[in-house]
Amino acid sequence: MQLITLGLNHQSAPLQLRERLAFPGDALRDGLNELRASLKGLAPEQALLSTCNRTEMYLAVENSTQAEGQAMDWLAWKSGTRTSDLSPHVYQLPDDRAVRHAFRVACGLDSMVLGEPQILGQMKLAAREAQEAGCLGTHLHHLFQQAFSVAKEVRTTTEIGLHSVSMAAASVKLAQRIFGDLSSTKVLFIGAGEMIQLCATHFAAQHPRQIVVANRTLDRGELLAKDFGGEAITLSELPLRMHEFDVVVSCTASTLPIIGLGMIERAIRQRKHRPMFLVDLAVPRDIEREVADLPDAFLYTVDDLGELIKEGAQARQDAVLQAEAIIDHGVQNFIQWRDSRQHVPVIKALAEHAQAIQAGELALAKKRLAKGEEIETVLQSLAHGLSQKYLHGAYSQLHQIGNDSPESRETKADLIRELFGLKPDRHH
Repeated sequence: MQLITLGLNHQSAPLQLRERLAFPGDALRDGLNELRASLKGLAPEQALLSTCNRTEMYLAVENSTQAEGQAMDWLAWKSGTRTSDLSPHVYQLPDDRAVRHAFRVACGLDSMVLGEPQILGQMKLAAREAQEAGCLGTHLHHLFQQAFSVAKEVRTTTEIGLHSVSMAAASVKLAQRIFGDLSSTKVLFIGAGEMIQLCATHFAAQHPRQIVVANRTLDRGELLAKDFGGEAITLSELPLRMHEFDVVVSCTASTLPIIGLGMIERAIRQRKHRPMFLVDLAVPRDIEREVADLPDAFLYTVDDLGELIKEGAQARQDAVLQAEAIIDHGVQNFIQWRDSRQHVPVIKALAEHAQAIQAGELALAKKRLAKGEEIETVLQSLAHGLSQKYLHGAYSQLHQIGNDSPESRETKADLIRELFGLKPDRHH
């Protein structure tokens, strides 16, 4: 069984392409089922990871060439592009490279925000969805569990996340560039997921004048708004209230934009052209891209924020070196585990052979005891029978050793000594 990873991320593909291959919310499960059907048994194990910065599939396959080709065709179909056009943006990583990549992703080393912790939860979601769909077999299960273990060690023994500049922190910095002190601003958060919670925490620390949470379900919006002394509204109220807000941060699982150009144009007119700062952290995007062309609207996407986040990344490079060393060790452990799996059939056959010998000798001993033979005699015979049958293979090889070449004789003799823990021959 071989492991392969196919994917695209913020380094390999533009946002316009990534959002076509995003699987937000329940779409992840549907996408996994579609992938499995498309592969038609070429990959017995599959997992699908989708975040705002990446979409990746992890596969355990028998024939990597056929599986990769079929997986690429599925990605092209989902993105509405030709395979030849998509291929330059997709990385295909085999075996050990796939393992190392998975570990680096789990540790946040491959993220736009170096060391960010959210990716680990997203990987756990990918593993859980694959498990529930019946797609997570022995190899991928071990890969993910090892990745989680390595990520935990990196978090606890290095400072990889200590100086992390998150999307949320970057959003606050950009808002401050436009408005300066944020204490007089009104902030709107659209969505109530983990990213919005993180952003709300960062903005709340600046003590804005008002915090409002808009969400599809009012109950969940109210729970988040309550934490920050804010107000909750439904998405249907946005057209009437959009003009009230100076800062808008959106991150939902919607597959289509929920904030259109017309809504922002009307809001800016009502604001008498006072600037609006908008952050779209969703993939696919929540805010129509044309909004960025409006003179009084400052729209930033995840890729835009990435440029700001790069500032100060050098401060975390020492921690990266430590993390890479931990990952190296984790990769070696996984390779050893994978290689040991190749001997499972032999180990199983050897165990069954030993059990058969034990059963045969035990049955014979019971018959002799039933006939009234002395217990000591039967036990000695049982022990002798077991040892002779266990050693039969080694004896046979030694009897045939005279027909072998000198090199083969030495190899066989050394192997038998090693298997049975014998001390080296003093003349050897």
